[in-house]
Amino acid sequence: MAKTPTPPLGRGPTISALEPWAPSAGRTRQLLTDDERARLAVMSSIVRFKKRETIYLEGDPAEAIFNINAGVVKVYKVATDGREHITAFLFAGDLFGLSAEGIYANSAKAITDVIAYRLPVTMLRRYLAKDAEFDFHFICKLCQDLRHAQRHAFLLSEKRAVTKLAMFLQLIEQLQIARGQQIAEIHLPMDRSDIGEYIGTTLEAVSRAFRTLTTRGVIKLCDREHLRIVDRDAFDKIAG
Repeated sequence: MAKTPTPPLGRGPTISALEPWAPSAGRTRQLLTDDERARLAVMSSIVRFKKRETIYLEGDPAEAIFNINAGVVKVYKVATDGREHITAFLFAGDLFGLSAEGIYANSAKAITDVIAYRLPVTMLRRYLAKDAEFDFHFICKLCQDLRHAQRHAFLLSEKRAVTKLAMFLQLIEQLQIARGQQIAEIHLPMDRSDIGEYIGTTLEAVSRAFRTLTTRGVIKLCDREHLRIVDRDAFDKIAG
């Protein structure tokens, strides 16, 4: 992990989330003011992680919270048999570093090359204690994370792999829309095994589900990381 100097004032961490108590048309907004970003920049450092590099492991001392500037991170837990169970895919503007009793409650790994802000917990706690509005912004972000966790739990309760995959693709598409990205194609930076670990099924079942959706003319694979929804009505019906 390489570190670069703290970014200049006026730039810094960003926290993006849907508005919890007002219509937002499905678009996230930047919660922090320029002044708040500048103050966070002073206490943070920029860290870079290579693709597939472990950021921290469950049980490590929770010394910092991370804010993604660029790239994609997966958060996961390791079962007793060694399998990974992915609980979230995180993108620019997201926070990660969930802890309990001073240690990380899960593990985190870079799916792509990642640039992130590292915010020391001790400094962040002091800042949160002094600024109620900033504390409220963190609550807004946590509300969104809770909604995602609830949706993930609902996805895992589904039995059919095809439906699980369609629900997952729908989620990624909605995240792209929320970030204001073009939606002609759905971008999947994670590999098929990561998808299986997130939706709770095997790599083989994920591959079969992709083939089923493709054969039915519901989706079209553009390349390994991009696909298009060809039959929107059929897709929405499968995804529920």
